Order: sequence, then structure tokens, then C-alpha cells
Amino acid sequence: MKHRDPLSHVITTNLKTVQIGQKMSEVHRILAENQIHHIPVVDGRKLVGMISTTDIIRLNITVSNADDWTIGKVMKKNLVTIEINDTVRKAAHLLSDGIFHSLPVIDKDNNLIGIITSTDLIRYLSELC
Repeated sequence: MKHRDPLSHVITTNLKTVQIGQKMSEVHRILAENQIHHIPVVDGRKLVGMISTTDIIRLNITVSNADDWTIGKVMKKNLVTIEINDTVRKAAHLLSDGIFHSLPVIDKDNNLIGIITSTDLIRYLSELC
């Protein structure tokens, strides 16, 4: 059955990421230029946080003062993640609450492998119809 398919069938692996030391203006530029809504924050390959467009909007950051904020202050640190060996069904269950719209996909060592978003999941499930 499709809902038991591994996440590798659904996730995005060609990710844009940022490092903690980068400027918020760079985060804003990457989100805008790539028309994405979530960007993982990494230390090497290790996932350490996530920033979304909603986080930036909440801060009411303008281009002129964006660099006054650090990625470490803006990013979410207590993330709900999913492992690469988990199923599409588990991802759907976690995203169905509507609290967040993306899940970082990690390996057993907390290395970032990819991301699955609500949109990715909807596209995948629409193929079943």
C-alpha cells in the first residue's frame, strides 16, 4: 500500500540550508529567491534548527534591520523530525495536526537528509486518485 511507502519516495533532498553564522538578510534572500517557506539550519550536516517565513513575519523584520537578528535567535530549536526509514503514513500523521507544515528528515545520527512538506505529501497522495 502507498501509505506504507518509505519517505524516500516523497522527500526533497536537494535542499537549501543555512548555517548559524549567516545573516538574516541571507535567509530572507534564499527563501524569496527559491520560493520556499522553510529552511533548515545546520552545523555541518547536523540539523540544529529551522526558520520559516512565518518566523520572519512574526518578527516584523524589515530589510534595513534584518541583520540585527541572529539565526540562533529566530530559528526553532525543538523540532519535530522524522527519520528516513519512516513511512509516508507517519509523515501524514505528524503533519495532519496543522501545527507545522514541514518535517526535517534525518538519519539516526541527526544528519539532515531532506525535508517533507505538506505540499510534497499532497502531491504524492494526489497521484493515488
